[in-house]
Amino acid sequence: MDSLDIFRTLKFLPGIILGLTIHEFSHAYIAHRCGDSTSKDQGRVSLNPLKHIDPMGFIMLLVAGFGWAKPVEFNESNLRDPKRDVLKIAVAGPVSNAILAMILSALFVILKQLEPSGFYDGKYLITELFVYAIYINWGLFIFNLIPIPPLDGSHLLLGYFKKFPALYTALYKYGTLVLFGLLIASAITKLNLLPIWPVIEFLGKGFLSLLGYHL
Repeated sequence: MDSLDIFRTLKFLPGIILGLTIHEFSHAYIAHRCGDSTSKDQGRVSLNPLKHIDPMGFIMLLVAGFGWAKPVEFNESNLRDPKRDVLKIAVAGPVSNAILAMILSALFVILKQLEPSGFYDGKYLITELFVYAIYINWGLFIFNLIPIPPLDGSHLLLGYFKKFPALYTALYKYGTLVLFGLLIASAITKLNLLPIWPVIEFLGKGFLSLLGYHL
């Protein structure tokens, strides 16, 4: 990895750390609010990044462009309304990233309006840090809604398959392999087998445009 790649990676770090921390904290917080104390007992209802970052997953994210954080554990039998609460816990992470992307976009536009003309022209570090963080959080929002286990979106889909135990078990057993297969195949073939980037770009540019800033 050359120096330019290292500097680019360092510019991604704040957005990645912030996005993963908020994502996992939100899962843990909602699980606790829904009646299960597992995440709180494990120290996951915390905004401390060290509580949520998985070392290997973090390294993979920096090196390969995809990775993972420590999954938030919860006991479904402790939830007040298991069927509904599992969905609430699942969507809490992605939704928190969407909200964070909106907040960062608003802060970026406010700072742009406060600074002298030409300060935010894409050549300055503050611009890159904000834009990367905004896009990363839109990316976490969209990517985690893909209905393939172990991603959060799978909970929105697989609940309907519980009536078919064999299919349900197979989807959970092989979902991770399917997901990694698609990601690796995309990297090798340069084909966009998970076409989420256009959606991320649309949300990133679109929301900034609504706030009066055009990339």
